[in-house]
Amino acid sequence: MTLPERADVIAAAGRLAGQVVRTPVVRCAALDELAGAELWLKAENLQLVGAFKARGALNSLALLDPAVRARGVITYSSGNHAQAVAMAARRYHVPADIFMPVDAPHIKVAAVKRMGARVTLVGTTSPERHEAALARQRETGAAIIEPFDHPHTIAGQGTATLELVEDAAAAGATLDALVVPVGGGGLIAGACLAAPPELAVFGVEPVGCDSMGQSIRRGTIVPVDPGPTLADGLKPTRVGELTFAIARARLAGCETVTDEEIAPAVAQLALLAKLVVEPSGAAGVALALRRGAVPGRRIGVILSGGNIAPDRLAALVSQQV
Repeated sequence: MTLPERADVIAAAGRLAGQVVRTPVVRCAALDELAGAELWLKAENLQLVGAFKARGALNSLALLDPAVRARGVITYSSGNHAQAVAMAARRYHVPADIFMPVDAPHIKVAAVKRMGARVTLVGTTSPERHEAALARQRETGAAIIEPFDHPHTIAGQGTATLELVEDAAAAGATLDALVVPVGGGGLIAGACLAAPPELAVFGVEPVGCDSMGQSIRRGTIVPVDPGPTLADGLKPTRVGELTFAIARARLAGCETVTDEEIAPAVAQLALLAKLVVEPSGAAGVALALRRGAVPGRRIGVILSGGNIAPDRLAALVSQQV
């Protein structure tokens, strides 16, 4: 597949106008004080289905040939992309088959089912779910909507960064750095395309799930055996071919954060910024709160999702009170 370009992100933004939420950029003085910098928080936790994934899913379905789309869509996901594809399929009135891991959070499985998709639980890794999705495609002829490694997905995800930069500029601010959570790499690849050349883009991954960081350092894709982490949406066995190629050429760095940093970030977002953000979505704030880890006075952070079970959120907040 051909690598997407910035023009594809701009085209996706026009296609998605009025179809997704232009999520707010939130400022919180108390978080700024903790970080020692201005944090410009792109609240994708307030997006449709509670995550940035709505952007890539809707862009991908919009670009399908109508005859192909009518046969239905298939995807494989730990949760947020699953919800996004189910939502997009319902909007286009086509069936959706979703393959999710056996350990997927109940709140995400339930949300997918509520939108009318058929859910099949398969294994614990992305390759296991991918194989199941391919088998279903052979049966039905439905289109697979890739969770991260496809030009249409990447271009859709890039619209979040495009909006963040535009809204900061409208407020009279030029961002020095941007921090983006990394799973398979669709969000950060889109960010790399959308960000202006002078904006330093940093990835953040959980410790033990750092395929992108290892791949950047070695110059080739490095698979990992994902370790345990609160950030269940950031556990790929490897980043994508396209996402790695884009990120390798553009990233200023890719850092890791521990559960001991993610948990208080979730709590501080809830307590100080009044934002419900899942651990995967809070990874960027976890890094930004490590003073000096991200250079610059004005730091953009994408809060990639807000789908967290109430009991998990309560437990994380109570630990910090």
